[in-house]
Amino acid sequence: MITDNGYTNVNPTALNQVLQTSPAGTLTQAETDGLLFMREEEKLAHDVYITLGKTWNVNVFNNIPNSEQTHMDAVKTLLDRYGLADPASSEIGVFKNADLQKLYDQLIADGSGSLASALKVGALIEDMDIVDLEARIAQTDKADIILVYQNLTKGSRNHLRAFVKTLKNQT
Repeated sequence: MITDNGYTNVNPTALNQVLQTSPAGTLTQAETDGLLFMREEEKLAHDVYITLGKTWNVNVFNNIPNSEQTHMDAVKTLLDRYGLADPASSEIGVFKNADLQKLYDQLIADGSGSLASALKVGALIEDMDIVDLEARIAQTDKADIILVYQNLTKGSRNHLRAFVKTLKNQT
């Protein structure tokens, strides 16, 4: 779902209704790894935007974290469906995946210097999400996972456009 502001939200009720129409099946290791990674990667986006939003009070950093929360929730629905433990910490800026922890720390440092840098960090995150989601789609044949990943990809494209538009307007 796209809001009037162009931000994306995943409706959990609608998602659960769709997921109930197809069997869960058994995950491959690549699918398991993908779900766990994407849960934390969506958290990375959420946490970076929350943190940078405290420094740069612009709408894109105030609105997109809400969308990212719905993206995290969508992946969490899949984790629950497949009985996988949630790797996401409830603490902002804390990640189980060491690579994502390092990336978070670097992105916060990069985005703290200027508003333009912060907006570029947002665009980079969304671009990275798109690439990672497309790679994960190619690793699965599960309709439920593909559905969620495709919707998250659409959301990332909308968020990327919002960051680019804001960057153009601010610079």
